[in-house]
Amino acid sequence: MSSYNFKKYRPFPPITKGGRRWPDRVIENAPDWCSVDLRDGNQALIEPMTPSQKMAMFELLVDVGFKEIEVGFPAASQTDFDFVRQLIEQDLVPDDVTIQVLTQAREPLIARSFEALKDARRAIMHLYNSTSTIQREQVFKMSRDEIRGIAVQGAKWVRDYARQQTQTEWQFQYSPESFTNTELDYAIEVCDAVIDVWHPITQNKVIINLPATVEVATPNVYADQIETICDRISHRDSVSISLHTHNDRGCGVAAAELGVMAGADRIEGTLLGNGERTGNMDIVTMAMNIYSQGIDPELNFSDMDRIINVVERCTQLTVHPRHPYAGDLVFAAFSGSHQDAINKCLAVDEQERSVNGPNSRWKVAYLPIDPRDVGRTYQEVIRINSQSGKGGIAYVLEQDYGLTLPRWLQVDFSPHVQSFAESSEAEVSTRQIWEIFLNTYVKVDKSMTVESYQASRSKGADHLSAVLVTENGRIEISSGGKGILDAFVCAINNHLETKLVLVDYNEHTLGDNEQSEAMAYVQLSINGSRVCGAGCSEDIVGASLRAVLNALARAGATVNAAESQQLKVV
Repeated sequence: MSSYNFKKYRPFPPITKGGRRWPDRVIENAPDWCSVDLRDGNQALIEPMTPSQKMAMFELLVDVGFKEIEVGFPAASQTDFDFVRQLIEQDLVPDDVTIQVLTQAREPLIARSFEALKDARRAIMHLYNSTSTIQREQVFKMSRDEIRGIAVQGAKWVRDYARQQTQTEWQFQYSPESFTNTELDYAIEVCDAVIDVWHPITQNKVIINLPATVEVATPNVYADQIETICDRISHRDSVSISLHTHNDRGCGVAAAELGVMAGADRIEGTLLGNGERTGNMDIVTMAMNIYSQGIDPELNFSDMDRIINVVERCTQLTVHPRHPYAGDLVFAAFSGSHQDAINKCLAVDEQERSVNGPNSRWKVAYLPIDPRDVGRTYQEVIRINSQSGKGGIAYVLEQDYGLTLPRWLQVDFSPHVQSFAESSEAEVSTRQIWEIFLNTYVKVDKSMTVESYQASRSKGADHLSAVLVTENGRIEISSGGKGILDAFVCAINNHLETKLVLVDYNEHTLGDNEQSEAMAYVQLSINGSRVCGAGCSEDIVGASLRAVLNALARAGATVNAAESQQLKVV
């Protein structure tokens, strides 16, 4: 018998419920957001974040606008403990941000968690224990009363330890782990018992977090569960109902949205959905869904390139090109008919916006939001491939000159060829396309050159020192980074007011032997604008460095001239 056997599964029982209100509701305001990238997201990584990566992620979360950030499980990890202490002792938590830590309902772990939070201005102590039928019967082999007793005792320990650290403004949070697999009446019973210990008030609400630890049913069933909790839980006015959905069925965002319609106040999730198994609820997607409905999500995702860059560097996970709102191809149209419709709608939109102002309603075919809102451009919308009849540019360069242009460079380069063709009113030869490419990306006017460089690697980190030559003299730069190219960009950033972000990078040789030259391509983001460059050299490192400098020189057209000269000449 095949192991692919659907008969071993049973449908999840629906909630017997009348008078549902959530199907007729719409989301009118953003929920309270809590990022769990540094805890739930971090524990799902093949290689957990280093302290420096954690700090980079924390700084990004603050810049995006999160007011609540779960920073770790300090009782279970010395690295997490040290990170929490660093945030507090170095006063790195902004006044309007509350840090949150997770702990099981065990006294040594609770005590250690409070030790980690000593002298914090404001903090959320997040207590949890598993309540599901499967966990009770097969893992813990405990009764309902025993599991409820664990939760109540944990709540008492949290209350008592908090009373010993009065310098901190405390908020308590409880999660019945595996809530969706817990009998609904029992989940309410356990939550009420915890609430009775904590005696919440409206000025300092208790957070009851209801996790879909494993997504087991359709989002409408989860919404029924949430609405029932909201209706029946005690002290509702003094309780913030929080949701923590996972994505096992691919419905994490949908379940969270319906849960908010059902009455939830708060959402936990991660940037771009990193998490165990198929991931956590994707806050970027849910927040941008709200944004697309004309509602302020109270999180700022306008610099999507920077967000992707930091998340990829910290998690070592690549964002899918079709990821909602964030992927490199999400606004791309390859079909000729789609391109035609987008072009016509954009022309109408530009005209209407010039007459009615920037708040004119967005109505563009195939584009649910304006790509410029997340730092993208219309150039990235109209993409070139064989279906649109213009993919031959990349093809002839590869066939005749050995160039393998990445997709993003094909898109950037195509308008240059098109402009030349329109001005010359004649057929463009392969040689002319090659010369346009060199003059645009490789032989860039006023580009700095690399006189010498030295690269080294120690303890998993790379370091690069280089001497650059400009029209005004020689420049010495030096920095570390995750890779030689990253170190080079960091070294340049140390001397620039305008910061560069390395968005994408590709390289290849121009032949099939050891003497073949190398070609490198880079895409940088500068103040939300993408700039491409290319470099050719005898070795791949030299080609990569030249590509960055050529892109930087090309950015002179979009970067203030005074800023572009901020490199210190020695």
